Amino acid sequence: MRLGGTWADYITYNMEHAPLDFALLHEFMRGLVDAGPTRSGHRTPAVIVVLPMLGTSPQAVEANSWMIEQALAQGVHGLHLARAQDPEAVERYVRAARYPFHKQGTNSVGEGLRGWGSQKFAAWVWGVSPREYLERADVWPLNPKGEIMLGVKIEDRVALANAPRTLAVPGIAFAEHGPRDMGLSYGHLEGRADPPVPPEVNAAGDKVLALTRKNGIFFLDNVLPDNVAAQLDRGVMIGAGRREDSAEAGRDHTHRKMPW
Repeated sequence: MRLGGTWADYITYNMEHAPLDFALLHEFMRGLVDAGPTRSGHRTPAVIVVLPMLGTSPQAVEANSWMIEQALAQGVHGLHLARAQDPEAVERYVRAARYPFHKQGTNSVGEGLRGWGSQKFAAWVWGVSPREYLERADVWPLNPKGEIMLGVKIEDRVALANAPRTLAVPGIAFAEHGPRDMGLSYGHLEGRADPPVPPEVNAAGDKVLALTRKNGIFFLDNVLPDNVAAQLDRGVMIGAGRREDSAEAGRDHTHRKMPW
C-alpha cells in the first residue's frame, strides 16, 4: 500500500528474477486501489510487469503465454518481455495480450487470445465497468484508444541483430537495450547501467534509440539527476531508476506539471 503514493509515473513489478506469484500480484494491485488515489489523482499508479518468459522463439512465447493472460487479469497496465530476440516471438507476445475483437493489425500479429472472465478483477482495479475494460484493454499505439503498454528488452547481441524487424512489430509501445544484460552479452560482468558503460553497450543503446524513433515508439533508459536532462534531449522517453530526484530534475527540465 505504501507504493500507492509513489512519486514515480509507473511501478515495475519484476517477476523475471523474483518469484512468479500471481496471487501476490493480485493482492498488490488490490492494495494499490485501497491506498489510492495517487498524488496525480489516478486510481492507482501504472504497473508494468516483467515476466520470467523469454522472447527467444515463437514456441517459447506460445508455451508461456499463460503468464501474459494471468498478469493482465490482475489489472496491470503493461508488460515487458525479456530477451526479445525473435520478431515472430514478439508477434506472439502482442497477440497473447489482446482480445480477439480488437482488429487493428491482426493481418500482422494475428487475432488476440485473451478470454472472457479475465476482465472482471482487472476492471475493478481500473475503476471501470467490465465492458469498458474490454474496450480499453488493448495495446497502444496500435490501437490509439488502447491502454495496455507492451515493452521489449533488446538486451543481447542476437536481439540487437534482429531489432530492425522486432521493433517494427505492431503493438509494441517501448523498448530498451538492457545495458546490464547487453554488457553480459559482450563479456562485461560489472552489471553497469549508468555511465560509464562499455562502448559496445552505448552503441547498442544508440541503435535501439534510432529504431524506436523510426517506428514511432518510446525508448527507455536509465537516468540520474545529473544526466536526465541530456538523456531526455537525446530522445529518452521513459526514464528508469529508483531515484525521486532524477524524476524531479526531469520534470523541471520538461516543465511538466501535475497531474502527470
